[in-house]
Amino acid sequence: MAAASSFSLHHWSRAVPLSWTRLRRVGNRNRLIRFCTVRAGGDVLKEDIVVVGAGIAGLATSLSLHRLGVKSLVLEQADSLRTGGTSLTLFKNGWRVLDEMGVGDDLRPHFVEIQGMMVKSDDGRELRSFRFKDEDKSQEVRPVERRVLLETFASHLPPETIRFSSKLTGIKKSSDGETVLELADGTQVSAKIVIGCDGIRSPVAKWMGFSDPNFVGHCAIRGLAYYPDGHPLEPNVTYVYGKGLRAGYVPVSSTKVYWFLCFNSPSPGPRITNPSILKEQSRQIIWNWPLDIQDIIYHTADDTIIQTPLMDRWLWPALSPSASSGSVVVVGDAWHPMTPNLGQGACCALEDSIVLAQKLASAVNNPRAMSLEDALKSYERERWSRIFPLTIRANLVGAVLQLENPIVCSVRDNVLLKLVRLRSMLEHTNFEFEPLQNSG
Repeated sequence: MAAASSFSLHHWSRAVPLSWTRLRRVGNRNRLIRFCTVRAGGDVLKEDIVVVGAGIAGLATSLSLHRLGVKSLVLEQADSLRTGGTSLTLFKNGWRVLDEMGVGDDLRPHFVEIQGMMVKSDDGRELRSFRFKDEDKSQEVRPVERRVLLETFASHLPPETIRFSSKLTGIKKSSDGETVLELADGTQVSAKIVIGCDGIRSPVAKWMGFSDPNFVGHCAIRGLAYYPDGHPLEPNVTYVYGKGLRAGYVPVSSTKVYWFLCFNSPSPGPRITNPSILKEQSRQIIWNWPLDIQDIIYHTADDTIIQTPLMDRWLWPALSPSASSGSVVVVGDAWHPMTPNLGQGACCALEDSIVLAQKLASAVNNPRAMSLEDALKSYERERWSRIFPLTIRANLVGAVLQLENPIVCSVRDNVLLKLVRLRSMLEHTNFEFEPLQNSG
């Protein structure tokens, strides 16, 4: 039982009962690790690692830790998995992480592999087309429904990993140096490590001193069209560029098509939650655009349409807060929200999760070599150099694509777009990492 003895729960102020104990074999090693959840007085939980948020980043981080033999508790404010939303597109870096977590082959059969990309003007002219594997033979591009991704993650986690109806209302430090999370139901969770995966408006990030994300001047409407008898689209992602407006669509499966509209706006504006209004607004925005995008919107169920302002946060060296503060760390959108212009938001969250899990597992299994806080700092150093330039690049690409001046747009579409090399545009999808294997 030498695996995590230095990370076991101890030094109680009063005796508390052990609610459950589980033994499991890790990998191919003949070594057993004891995982404990201890409940004190029914309203105070003592945990080693707590993940705040059961979104993509949170469940991926918990699953990566689980693959390394390290238990975590995931706190989710909703009463079930938040499976709303539409679809996200993952490139090869995202799929490599999913494969390492052991879920890639569960997901692939359900989703189309995208072969290429086509760019059109708002009058229907083809401006440029690419085939992904012509530029990068190792590339893999597939959209994934957010609902299916979250449900797949959850199905691979041990029972009782996710605690629902657990809204975070406060954070404080205890006298013994642990972090205490106060929940809306009165429960307190005392943790040695807190991992904030609670999204773009993260309370954990705010507690750590991060400012609110910046609105970049664009809003997006997204939806998921459904064709019960099958859609006619080729397995390509198609972009339509206008003036201060752009759209895109990509087949997700044989019956579903993801689409988006992105338009300039001086402010995030009032939040519109009525999907019927959003659907009608979308149709009015592109009333004179090619019929294929209009048909896709027509086939979209109201309950799949959402509108969001696009946000990001630039992590300036020496100016931005650290990704970790003592034993608290942030992951994914909680740390580095980025615009979707490179298709890397979810991919980077997946990368974060596997890197952080490896750092923490190393510290758990070999505390003499690295402390837990040093593991969090190591995670930040490794990830910052990748995240910072990608966030800026995504922002700049969006700014160019949302240009409004007709002359500048003509130069963009007829000159700059012809000079783009897809191979260089895809270099950011090259991500190397150590395999998930227990090092204890």
